[in-house]
Amino acid sequence: MSEAKWMEQLQHILDCPLRQFQLPVQAWKSNGSGSNRGTKASRSANAAKAGDHMAGQEGLIWFALRVDSGSITALEVGKEQLSDTEKKLIGWMISLKAAGTGAGANVSESERYARELGSWIAEQLEIPDAKLSVPDHLMARGRLFSSMIPFLLVCEQAEAVRSSYTELEKLLRSFLAEDVMLIPLKEQEWLVLSPVSLIRDAQSEDRETEQEESVEESLASIAQGLQEMLSSEWIGECHLAVSQPMSPASSIVATTALLRETIHLGRTFHMGANIHLPWLLHLERLLSTIPESQRARFVEQALKRTDFFLEPEILSTLETFFSLDCNVSETAKKLYIHRNTLLYRLDKLKQETELDVRQFSDAVLVKIVLLLYKVTKRK
Repeated sequence: MSEAKWMEQLQHILDCPLRQFQLPVQAWKSNGSGSNRGTKASRSANAAKAGDHMAGQEGLIWFALRVDSGSITALEVGKEQLSDTEKKLIGWMISLKAAGTGAGANVSESERYARELGSWIAEQLEIPDAKLSVPDHLMARGRLFSSMIPFLLVCEQAEAVRSSYTELEKLLRSFLAEDVMLIPLKEQEWLVLSPVSLIRDAQSEDRETEQEESVEESLASIAQGLQEMLSSEWIGECHLAVSQPMSPASSIVATTALLRETIHLGRTFHMGANIHLPWLLHLERLLSTIPESQRARFVEQALKRTDFFLEPEILSTLETFFSLDCNVSETAKKLYIHRNTLLYRLDKLKQETELDVRQFSDAVLVKIVLLLYKVTKRK
C-alpha cells in the first residue's frame, strides 16, 4: 500500500485532518517539553524511532514516521483530543509500516484479527463500565464460543519483544497446540488462549503413572513448562499467569483483568516467582486491599514484639513450611534436614516469639506478617 493511500485510510478512520512534514531534530526535541508520552525530550536523533509521539503546536499531536540523521518526517494529527488507545494504535501502525510490514500489508488475517481484538480488550480494561461480552463484529471472526484456557504472558525485557508476532505464535503452537490464539494487549503483554484438551492430555499422562492431577495441578504444570520454554527459547525473563478454562465470548475481559491482578499480586508478594496462580493468592488479594499505612503499622507493631522469625534460616524454614501446607515431614525433606532438626527450629521459634506455627491461628498470624513484611521492606 502506498503511503498516500495509507494516510488516506488513517484519516478516514480518525475522522480528522492529517499532515505530513519534516522538522529538524532539535525542533522535535524542544517540543518534547509538552505532554510527551512516547519519547523523552533528551533523546538523540539516533535514539528516536518511528511511532514515537509528542505534543506538537497548538494542541496537535506529532508522530515520528521516519528518522534520518538530522531530521524527522512527522505526521501531524489535527485532533486536539486523542484517547490513549488511539495514540497507541497510531504508534503501532506507524512502527509496523517503518518495519516494512506496512499498516496491514503482509500481515495474516488471523494476526490482524488478534490485534483488533487485543485493542478492544485493552480499551475495555481502562474504562470503569467495561463491556463483558465481545461485540458482534469481533465475535463472528473468531473462535470465541469454545471453552479455552487463558494465559497472560508479560515480558520483562523490552528489547526482547521486538520479535515478530509470527515467531511467538509458532513457539506457542509447538508447545501448546496448533489452534492456539495469540492476542497482543500491550507491547510486552499477550493473552494466550489454548484448547482445554491440554488438561485432558496432561491428566491422561498422569493416569499412566497412577498419579492423576487435579485441573489446577495440570494448569500449574502446563504453565511451568510454558514459562521455562519461553524463557530459554525466546524472551528471557517473563511472568506467566493462568486461570481455569473460560468462555472468551462472555468472560475474556473479566478473565484478563483477573490474570493482570494475579501477576501484579505475585510480583508484589512473591519476588523471584515467575508463575502466578490466582487460586493460590487469595490471602494476598485480601491484604492488597488494606491501605498501605495500616499494613506498615501492623508490621511495625508485630516486629516490636520480636523479629526472630525474620532471621534468614528461620525465614527460609517458614516459607518452605507454609508452601508445603505445614507438613513437617515434607518440609524436612525439602530442606534436606532431619525431622528432629526442623522440630527444634519450630520449638525455638515458639520460645522466642510465643507463636507456634503448628497451631492454625499462630500460623495464619505469622504468614500474614511475612507477606506484609515483604511489601513494606521495599517501600
